[in-house]
Amino acid sequence: MKLENIETEKWIDLGTEYGLKIIGAIVIWIVGSWLIKKILKASRKIMTKSNYEESLQKFLLNLLNWALKILLIITLLGTLGVPTTSFAAVIAAAGLAIGLALQGSLANFAGGVLIMIFKPFKIGDVIEAQGEIGSVKQIEIFTTKLIGLSNKEIIIPNGALSNGNIVNYTTEGTRRVDLVFGVSYDADIKKTKEVLMKVLTDHPKVIDTPAPTVNVLELADSSVNFAVRPWCNSADYWTVYFDVTESTKIALDAAGIEIPYPHQVEIQKKG
Repeated sequence: MKLENIETEKWIDLGTEYGLKIIGAIVIWIVGSWLIKKILKASRKIMTKSNYEESLQKFLLNLLNWALKILLIITLLGTLGVPTTSFAAVIAAAGLAIGLALQGSLANFAGGVLIMIFKPFKIGDVIEAQGEIGSVKQIEIFTTKLIGLSNKEIIIPNGALSNGNIVNYTTEGTRRVDLVFGVSYDADIKKTKEVLMKVLTDHPKVIDTPAPTVNVLELADSSVNFAVRPWCNSADYWTVYFDVTESTKIALDAAGIEIPYPHQVEIQKKG
């Protein structure tokens, strides 16, 4: 009877010990799950107020969700008496191995996060970066997609994009078109400036403020070069560029002002 009583007491003690641990684990799981939902909800509100991109919000919330759940599981295992030191070491080692294997991807991810937080450009902006010019089509976690001037899709890794120079042609709303035209040394400078300025003021997409300018840029070897600087809305840049170039040639010809070009002189040998 005494032996049976001892065995019974052992089972009662074990049941009490592990029963309390299991109850504690259940409580921790319920409370932890509730806290995770609250943290995720608060994080979403903060990101929304900070105008984070939707794709970045989803990625960061998923990352936070998994990190909190892993922490909760480790806490549960510790509550149940399972050694968590070796478990945490395995996770750390696996994380290091994955990090080393995905160095490039992680750099692109970090670059994508920086772009979406600091917003040096947005969808629709015309930018120049990594030797490419195009309109921003899509900003993703790892890459940014541009539509090039010839309607080609350009995909740039965010790591390189965030670490390089970015020229945003859209931010200010207006752009200056930089053109250079050369005329003969025989041409009258005052008349030439008047002709060039009339081309600019007659164009409907050249804006008045800032005012367009025409100035002598340099006295080159075979021509007097003029810097022609009209301003326009960013969306009209190429229209103004091409129209002014064409109209300038027509206007200079009509005014009898020569645009120098190489001449070939044929020399006939006398027999």
